[in-house]
Amino acid sequence: MEVGVFIPIGNNGWLISTTSPQYMPSFKLNKTITQRAEHYGLDFVLSMIKLRGFGGKSEFWDHNLESFTLMAGLAAVTTKIKLFATVATLVIPPAIAARMVATIDSISDGRFGLNVITGWQKPEYEQMGLWPGDKFFQHRYDYVGEYVRILRELWATGKSDFKGRFFSMDDCRLSPRPQADIKIICAGQSNAGMAFTAAQADYNFCLGKGLNTPTAVAPTVARMQEAAVAAGRPISCYALVMVITGETDAEAFAKWEHYKDGADTEALAWLTQQGAADTKSGADTNVRQLADPTSAVNLNMGTLVGSYAHVAAMLDEMAGIEGLGGVMLTFDDFVDGVETFGTRVQPLMTSRRHVAVAA
Repeated sequence: MEVGVFIPIGNNGWLISTTSPQYMPSFKLNKTITQRAEHYGLDFVLSMIKLRGFGGKSEFWDHNLESFTLMAGLAAVTTKIKLFATVATLVIPPAIAARMVATIDSISDGRFGLNVITGWQKPEYEQMGLWPGDKFFQHRYDYVGEYVRILRELWATGKSDFKGRFFSMDDCRLSPRPQADIKIICAGQSNAGMAFTAAQADYNFCLGKGLNTPTAVAPTVARMQEAAVAAGRPISCYALVMVITGETDAEAFAKWEHYKDGADTEALAWLTQQGAADTKSGADTNVRQLADPTSAVNLNMGTLVGSYAHVAAMLDEMAGIEGLGGVMLTFDDFVDGVETFGTRVQPLMTSRRHVAVAA
């Protein structure tokens, strides 16, 4: 099973709480996390793009770096780990994104890939005058489908004359082209999102589910694999999971309860409001899960809480899910979390034995 890290490009990581570790994003922080992840043999890191936060006392995600420039910097200070940036397709034209990818492919010597998003939080784009109207919710995967076709054409041939509903290329050129086959990620969990992934992407990210329920994501993975079979293309799924550890289960659960006690209700209300804004397409399953108020303190992602051995066992259980290629981890404290994972959790995992032996 592959393991990656969803690095904290926004403040406070993925805990919407006033009692969780509070920190600002910086290149220095993400460099430390990425280099330690590489040191312990982790497979990749991915950064999101967030253009407007949720506010509240914790100012959740009000402070963010930019994904492409961050990953370019990280490409220059790493040698082995794979790197993925996220492109906001409503903000960056596809020909520019294709050239940015080719540049970071050069910096990383072929270790770069791209996470493609349609955009679901209207205020992020409306603040810049770039929101195309709420009808966008209905056709956002048609839009991003054309976007990716242009990327693929430019990377493969250096030229695109694509003419579509949303984009029109006229002898558009790209050189130099990427040296590597650029892998594309999508996180859509709706039927439309999975159909797009099956047709045009390489990987699908999905939210893990529940507290200490490692196989709860299996039905989502199965849906994606059904769509992949229908499209005749192999798609590997990666589950987004938060890990909170301690010497004992009791120590780890004490942290988790402390974070929940400090839940930032104002920021959570904003999340719920934005998650309900898409009334046109029914919203992606991911968006609905993120915004569900029942346990939104960590965006309702799958959460593994326990001792080092307990978490290792739960991750090994996840590794047995058919069609799941790996996990993308978040931590309550990222620097300590990566270090602890590398020294205390990974060596206990059967599914990571090859990495632990090498280390």
